[in-house]
Parts: sequence; structure tokens; C-alpha cells
Amino acid sequence: MNFKFNAEHTFFTSDTHFNHANIIRFCNRPFKDVEQMNDVMIANWNSVIGKDDTVFHLGDFCLGGAAEWTKILDRLNGKIYLIMGNHDLKNIRQGFISRFEHVAMQMRIEIGKKRIYLCHYPFLCFEGGYKDDVWQLFGHVHTRRSNSGIDAGRLQYLYPTQYDVGVDNNNFTPVSFGQVKRIIDKQVEQSKEK
Repeated sequence: MNFKFNAEHTFFTSDTHFNHANIIRFCNRPFKDVEQMNDVMIANWNSVIGKDDTVFHLGDFCLGGAAEWTKILDRLNGKIYLIMGNHDLKNIRQGFISRFEHVAMQMRIEIGKKRIYLCHYPFLCFEGGYKDDVWQLFGHVHTRRSNSGIDAGRLQYLYPTQYDVGVDNNNFTPVSFGQVKRIIDKQVEQSKEK
């Protein structure tokens, strides 16, 4: 399988939690109910993702059974690679693996000369983590303003080359390779000033 991707057509997201009503309360999401949350995130997704774009979803895609997964997948643009999250392990159903381009626990991809580790969870260490030329993208921790989750205190230990691509951290919208590059470049610069 080719793990090299085009910078212009590659996007990242995580922790959509489609159909998960309790996530609205857990993460203070600005939605009145799960239908509104699903509709807004699908509209945001399709506003930036074209039919032939590649999307890496870094886990916790959807809750529910076959009907719920089908309803969501049928509405989303792009070729989706699913990096499994803790909720996906219990909720992915027989036959859904074939709806994704690839399903894995983690991946290492290349975009241009940039090596990128993709995992649902932030890594404590990774090959190249001490350099600026290797990134690690993750989800799981639902980074947001006034983040009070159980992992919030640990996030201070991230490398400047790590970034939470989850929807709570990115206006409930997938982010492009270019956006991630600008964010990580800024984080690296800020870390050098300290």
C-alpha cells in the first residue's frame, strides 16, 4: 500500500463522535442535540473535502450500529482512512472496514518529505520527535479552551511537532496538511523562543 500522499488533497480529523449525545455535555460542544451536531460536522466536512480528497480520521468516528454508520458514511465526501480510536473498537461493525480505504491502529505516512505518525492517542516518544522534521498527529484528548479533561495536565509535555487534529480543537472541521504545517511551524518557532 502506498503511504505517500499529496499535500494539496490530504486532510486530518478526529473525535467526531457522530451519534454520541453525551459528548455534547462532556466537551461543552455548542449543539442543542446530536442531530444538529451531526449535520453541522457533516456540512463542515463536505465544505472542505472533495470527492477525491484523502481524509485521515484519527479515531472515535461514530457510535451506534450499522444503520447509524451507514447514514453518516453515505453523507461524507472523500476517501477515508480510519485510525481506530477507543470507541471504534467496540462500535465498528462487520462490513464497515470495507467502507474505508484502510483501517489501522496507527500509521506512518509521508507527504512530500514530511514523515507523520498518525495515532488516536498522543505519543510520549516517537522516532524523530526531538527533531522538527517528524510530526505526530492525534486525537482522543479533545483539546479545547478551558480543557478540564483527565489528560489536560499531560498535554504540557507534548513536543511542538505534535498536534491534536480533533474536531473540538479545530472548529468541528477537518484540517488540511497546509493548516497543520502552519500550526506546527508556529509551535516549533515558539518553542525555540523559550
